[in-house]
Amino acid sequence: MGAITAAGITLGTFKLQSNWGWRIPSVLQLVPSTLQVSFIYLMPESPRWLISKGRVEEAMAILVKYHAEGDEDSEFVKAEYVQIEKTLELERETAKVGWTQLISTAGMRRRVLIGAFLGLATQWSGNGLTSYFLARILENVGVHDNHTKNVINLGNTCWGFFNATILALTVSRFKRRTMYLACTISLTTVFTAWTVASARYAETKSQESSKAVIAYVLYDLAIPCYNMAYNALTYTFLVELFPFQVRAKGIAVFQWFGRMAGFFNQFVNPIGIAHAGWKYYISYCIFLLFEVVFVFFLFPETQGRTLEELAFLYEDDKNLEQKKRVEEEIRMDEVEPGKDK
Repeated sequence: MGAITAAGITLGTFKLQSNWGWRIPSVLQLVPSTLQVSFIYLMPESPRWLISKGRVEEAMAILVKYHAEGDEDSEFVKAEYVQIEKTLELERETAKVGWTQLISTAGMRRRVLIGAFLGLATQWSGNGLTSYFLARILENVGVHDNHTKNVINLGNTCWGFFNATILALTVSRFKRRTMYLACTISLTTVFTAWTVASARYAETKSQESSKAVIAYVLYDLAIPCYNMAYNALTYTFLVELFPFQVRAKGIAVFQWFGRMAGFFNQFVNPIGIAHAGWKYYISYCIFLLFEVVFVFFLFPETQGRTLEELAFLYEDDKNLEQKKRVEEEIRMDEVEPGKDK
């Protein structure tokens, strides 16, 4: 919705002769940031964080409200609380201090590798081109009218909102790894077709090739291909991938690589498009093919398991034995709460 608003505003301001044509969209970006800062204090705190800080009653209140519809006697919430508490205890026993946690075991290093990959892939899957340099891409296929470019941009964001909403509401029904494979394979196919169509237009000035880039690639295919995983699943997958004790650090790694990829998009892509034209898109096709291979061999399946179960997704035999001990304690707590073990 933010993208639709931005596209609509620029459609209305691009004809202004003064520099307010770009100042108005820039100043209005203060509004969503202000709303975010203002309303973030109304959000509930993470119950896992509260339990880790010893604020048991607050954690239980949140679990009761959101997982038991207010039923304070819910057996499900009691079991969930015990599972969270015991898993946090085990994580504290086995965790190293500070950022060294992220490289302390083979399993953690694999998590970091996947987090770094997602940071790059969410920016280097062709979306950086269509998001920031749509105007230059359209010029490469013969669209030079600024009004037409802005109308296409607005239509692009509306189409994205439509399919992203549907996918966000349905994608969790499917396996995570399956959706990422479907996403990367379809993006590779689409951007290969885009590159071929752009090349044909450059050589023949074919209007059919130009329309193919605009209609079939930018609207119909590329956006839902990206949204089915990189948009709808990424933060869910990151939360499932990293254990509680290092989750914030893991997402920080993802963000750092994403920001570096964004820096590349802003300052390198325009040079590549200006000097190489459609040939520059080949580099994205190659990276998308690499994404398919990476997801196939390195992405774990995380669907259908709790965050506590996923905390030991890659861990060695010693930690697995500790995990089994904790699971046994959880079962005993559920049957005989408070019994000395």
